[in-house]
Amino acid sequence: MDMEFVQFHPTGMVWPPSVRGILVTEGVRGEGGVLRNQLGRRFMFDDIPEAYKRQTADNEDEGWLYTQGDKNARRPPELLTRDHVARCIVREIKQGRGSPHGGVYLDIAWIKERVPHAAELIKKKLPSMYHQFKQLADIDITKEPMEVGPTTHYVMGGVRVDGDTQMSSVPGMFAAGECAAGLHGANRLGGNSLSDLLVFGKRAGAHAAVFAKTHDAGRVNPSQVEEAARSALAPFERGDTGESPYQVQMELQEHMQDLVGIVRTEIEMARALDVLADLRQRTARVGVGGNREYNNGWHTALDLPNLLTVSEAVARAGLERRESRGAHFREDCPEKVDLFGRFNVVVRKGRDGEMVISRQPIPEMPPQLKRVVEENK
Repeated sequence: MDMEFVQFHPTGMVWPPSVRGILVTEGVRGEGGVLRNQLGRRFMFDDIPEAYKRQTADNEDEGWLYTQGDKNARRPPELLTRDHVARCIVREIKQGRGSPHGGVYLDIAWIKERVPHAAELIKKKLPSMYHQFKQLADIDITKEPMEVGPTTHYVMGGVRVDGDTQMSSVPGMFAAGECAAGLHGANRLGGNSLSDLLVFGKRAGAHAAVFAKTHDAGRVNPSQVEEAARSALAPFERGDTGESPYQVQMELQEHMQDLVGIVRTEIEMARALDVLADLRQRTARVGVGGNREYNNGWHTALDLPNLLTVSEAVARAGLERRESRGAHFREDCPEKVDLFGRFNVVVRKGRDGEMVISRQPIPEMPPQLKRVVEENK
């Protein structure tokens, strides 16, 4: 359910390829880091929502006044919401103003122009980021900017579960945390995922225990087990004659980022479905060598069918939701539409194994929750 709602963190490493996607904490921007394009321009000033605007005098580096909450608090545009910052970065990249490796620049080193002993301060405030870039990218963030770009961070959608028991539509299968859907809606607030896991993980465990005690044990079909084993070991039989699973995975990542990423259109998502069909055929032909112990290539080959299923669900759900809401932004449907706020997009497996999309009406809010909402408006 709601697989179209994928939250992107605006800043992940983009170079070298071996570390692409590793998170770059918001603390860098919180400590004064600014985003610049290839021209050295702070592009976040180009797109500040009207609700937050209250510009200060002439110098962009002096920041701007944030009108929500404390009306006198200085807050730079780099600290707008994650989805907004990520879309602005994508705009710069798509319009040819990105960095050499397909990102933008995040610069904390500029504070040395104004702050005494800036290098020591950066190392003290951001020790993990200093060591991360130094060891993985050979970049000293106290002297030069980092290359960053949006990276997938959290999936608000997932397994559709009962809110009380956390059981899915498959009897005896329970889900909680990020793999379950329904709690966060179209966008997750930072910090909420841990409490989600604790609260609903406890519910899932408690109800799973009751279910296990009150139902007979399931029966295993030996022929299904044998077929699953044959399918899992098939990449070894193809060996070096098969395609590399790493190549298929890399192309899947690139196409999903480009066609079903932060900014979406119907044409691009429809094209993605064709690409996914081709990648699925290639996945059936991947081969691996070596043995079964600690074999990353084999693990990747086993992961690919699941990655393709999730990717197709995201693309089809994104096509179904013809509006922009939360983390789902469609350039061809940029406005929020009230009709689409009345249902969830549900994905099921059809009779012949195909993916079936439907709209599930959202039930009316219980009276006790309505009262809480009204009291806190």
